[in-house]
Amino acid sequence: MKTRNKSLFVAFLLLTTNVVYGQGGQPFIHDPSTIVKCDGKYYTFGTGGGGLISEDGWHWNSGAVRPGGGAAPDAMKIGNRYLVAYSTTGGGMGGGHASSIMTMWNKTLDPNSPDFKYTEAVEVASSMIDEDCNAIDAGLLLGPDGRLWCSYGTYFGHIRVVELDPVTGFRKEGNEAVDIARNCEASIMIYRDGWYYLLGTHGTCCDGVNSTYNIVVGRAKTPTGPFFDNVGRSMIQGGGKSVITTEGRLVGPGHFGRYIEEEGVEKMSFHWEADMDQGGRSVLGIRSIVWKNGWPVAADPFESGTYEIESQRSGYALELATDFVRITSAGRGMSRNNTEPIPPVKEQTLADVESTWPAGNIEVRNGYYMARPNQRWSVIPVEEAGGYLGGQYYKIVIDGTNRALTANTDA
Repeated sequence: MKTRNKSLFVAFLLLTTNVVYGQGGQPFIHDPSTIVKCDGKYYTFGTGGGGLISEDGWHWNSGAVRPGGGAAPDAMKIGNRYLVAYSTTGGGMGGGHASSIMTMWNKTLDPNSPDFKYTEAVEVASSMIDEDCNAIDAGLLLGPDGRLWCSYGTYFGHIRVVELDPVTGFRKEGNEAVDIARNCEASIMIYRDGWYYLLGTHGTCCDGVNSTYNIVVGRAKTPTGPFFDNVGRSMIQGGGKSVITTEGRLVGPGHFGRYIEEEGVEKMSFHWEADMDQGGRSVLGIRSIVWKNGWPVAADPFESGTYEIESQRSGYALELATDFVRITSAGRGMSRNNTEPIPPVKEQTLADVESTWPAGNIEVRNGYYMARPNQRWSVIPVEEAGGYLGGQYYKIVIDGTNRALTANTDA
C-alpha cells in the first residue's frame, strides 16, 4: 500500500491483543549484567559464571564466558577493552556478610577470538562477616567527567559506592566507601542531564513466583549522594520511585542495566525472577526506557493484536481508501413501535466488503473511525525476520488479510 497523507499515526488503540513479553531463544539467566555489544553481538553475564549471547538482541542463548563464579556481575566497555566486575559470594542469607567485589579486563567478549583472555581479578571492595554491608551486586558507572564508580551491597545493610581507576580497574588509592542507600540491592548508577540516578531493587529475591522484586530509583547531583526519590524520600532511609514491577505472568523484575543504542534510544535490561510460562524460571527482560518529568520508567511492551491506528494530530483513523459499504439495518436511530422486538445489528465483516476492494495496492487515507474492516489493523510478528534489542519485528496488515502497510518514497 502507499501512504498518501502525511499525518503522524502514532496512536495505536487496542482492539484485541496477544501479549508476548519474553525474549526469544533460551534467555534463562539470574542477576544479568548490563548488556554490552562486542563485534556485532550482545553479551550479558549472570550469577554463577557464564551468560547469554545474542546476534540480533531478540534471540538469546548461553555461551558467554566469565570466570570467577560468584554472583551478580556487571560489565562495560571502556575504550577498546571490557571491564567485568563480580562478587565472590552470593549474599548474606546464610548468616554472614563476608564477600569481595572483583574486577578484571578482557580485550574481547567473544570466547572464540584469539584475543579472548581475562586479566587476573583484583579486589576493589570487601565486607566482613558481621559488617553492616554485604559486598555483592556490583554496578559500574563511567561518569561524564571520566571518573569510574562501583556501587554494591544488598538489603542486609547499606548500599555503598567506591571510586575506581578507569585505566587499571583498581580502587582509587585512599578512596573510602560511602553509604548511599538501604533496603535495596542490585544497585547501579546512570547519568543523565546533570543528575546521577541510583537504580536499586526492592523486595525479596530467589523465591521464584513468590519473589517480590521490583526496581526503584532516586537521584542526586553527585555520585556519592544524597539520593532522593520524586517525593523527597531519601534512599538512605529506604526511599525510591517505582520503575517497573511484576506484570501478569512475569514476576519480580530486578538487576537494572542501561544500554544506549543511540541518542534518544535507551533500553533497560533486567531479569524476571519467574516467567510463569517458562516453568517459573528466571529469564532476561529488556524494555525501552521512557523519561517522564526527569525520571526513568519502563515503557509498555509492544504487543501483537488488532488495532485502530489513530492520527495523533487529527484524531482520524488510518483506513484503506475503499468505497463505503452500508450496513443493512431495519432501524434508523428510532423505532416507530416500542412493542416491536429489537434485533441486534450485526457488525460488518471482511467477507461483507472484501469483494468490493480492488486487487493490488490500495492507497490509505484519514477517515472517521467506524469500526469497519478497512480500519482494523493487525500487528503480527514476523518470526523469520529475527528481531532487534528487546523485541522482534512485526508487520501491519488489514485484519484477516495479507495486505501489509508499507511506505513509499513519498511517505
